[in-house]
Amino acid sequence: MNILLTSVGRRSYLVKYFREALKGNGLIHAANSIETYAMQLADKSVVTPLIYDENYIDFILDYSLENNIRAIISLFDIDLPILAKNKKRFEASGIQVIVSDYEITKICNDKWFTYQFFVDNGFNTSFTFLSVKEAVKAIDNKEIQYPLIIKPRWGMGSIGIYEADNQDELEIFYKKTQKKITESYLKYESQNAIDKCIIIQEKLRGEEYGLDIFNDFKGNLLSCVPKRKIAMRAGETDGAEIIDSPTLKELGEKISDKTNHIGNLDLDCFFKDNKFYFLEMNCRFGGQYPFSHLAGVNFPLAIIQMLSGQAPDPKILKAKPGIIGIKDIVPVKL
Repeated sequence: MNILLTSVGRRSYLVKYFREALKGNGLIHAANSIETYAMQLADKSVVTPLIYDENYIDFILDYSLENNIRAIISLFDIDLPILAKNKKRFEASGIQVIVSDYEITKICNDKWFTYQFFVDNGFNTSFTFLSVKEAVKAIDNKEIQYPLIIKPRWGMGSIGIYEADNQDELEIFYKKTQKKITESYLKYESQNAIDKCIIIQEKLRGEEYGLDIFNDFKGNLLSCVPKRKIAMRAGETDGAEIIDSPTLKELGEKISDKTNHIGNLDLDCFFKDNKFYFLEMNCRFGGQYPFSHLAGVNFPLAIIQMLSGQAPDPKILKAKPGIIGIKDIVPVKL
């Protein structure tokens, strides 16, 4: 069974997890638009056109057919809706793209849609606005207070994120975020709504938590792993402790039921005033998954078992509470 990980970036640990899960019964292929160390760890790798290139899907499909790829899993947000749109093309060739429905990928990638999803489904979330005018009005009406977070609506990581303590900073940072968007790959996602490509959120104060919510290929919940985050770096979880939280598991089950996503969904939340407030969702393996893996779950193996027509082993879907993990930075030679 050969598996292709697209937009692999720096997720070298996922290449290792999938190779270990295959146990020699297939090859792990890694694809990315530029050469990365994660690609060197794969059995085979390929440099692809940019995701927005008109030949991107044809390239991935041709490569998959040439290398007998059984399944494709993307590790990057922008890749997901494009693969979701073309899912049936791959299926017609016997290749399974493990990705959620297009609408779910759009909700997760668009922070304004994410906010609306939380509000519409009764989940606590941070007040969010699409303009400086709306945010200032909410401040004046005492609905929210500074500091406010300014970030790209379709952003990832820490690109263009600022914290404003007053209106002057809010207006300045709003313009700086606009500039960051136009200077980065975020311009592609933002071009269809350039006047509404930034969101402003009231900063949530509280302890940060996360969830890995894992569904089967039909969108049914298999596992929910809550964790308390103990360190963050550039918008990604740098350290976490696996916890046993019935409340978070129940909320995760509700989100799974509302999204019916496929595979893993990475969710960020804060604990404030004895309530959990949800902030962002990523319908892919996210930066917090390694801590779930360290605690005994093995979602890559579960995916391989499902691809083989088996029900996942319940033992690999349950995390051991109390496990603490941290990430390290190790230089490598390409």
